Amino acid sequence: MLNKPKNVISSASDDKGRVTVVDLIDSKYRIYPLGRLDYDSSGLILLSNDGQLMQKLIHPSSKIEKVYEVKISGLINKEEIKKLEAGVRIDGYLTAPASIKLLRNNQNKKTSFLQVSIHEGKNRQIRKMFMALGYKVLDLKRIKEANISLGNLKNGEYRLLKPFEIKQLKKYLDVDNI
Repeated sequence: MLNKPKNVISSASDDKGRVTVVDLIDSKYRIYPLGRLDYDSSGLILLSNDGQLMQKLIHPSSKIEKVYEVKISGLINKEEIKKLEAGVRIDGYLTAPASIKLLRNNQNKKTSFLQVSIHEGKNRQIRKMFMALGYKVLDLKRIKEANISLGNLKNGEYRLLKPFEIKQLKKYLDVDNI
């Protein structure tokens, strides 16, 4: 697991020469990111050399929970949070229900801090969800995916998953043989 910094590509390689998540990992194995995290977002991203696990984790039918800390411009209210939770129309489709918790509003800076939990993960989904209600996402950080939490891992740092975490992840994904 890696705490991906902003301005790093969630890919094994980049034809434009930008830094990728794989560039940040010292591994003797060929590894791949399990899913994506936007270039301008930070936080937890899992990497693996296990293709079967990768497919299970990123396939939409798995409906893996992803939890984010989000800072937006503006002071969001309860009614708008309920709209986001029910689903909003972006890119011609209605987003699946989300779980949204208001952490705090900063009256002086006119910003809101929220925790958002989704099971989809379409391209720039959270940014577009807030944009649909007129809010700009100022900061977006993934703090949890499936049963794996970012914890105290510092920006740009990575660590190997512990054997019990891998076992729990496979159980979470309902996968026995990988």
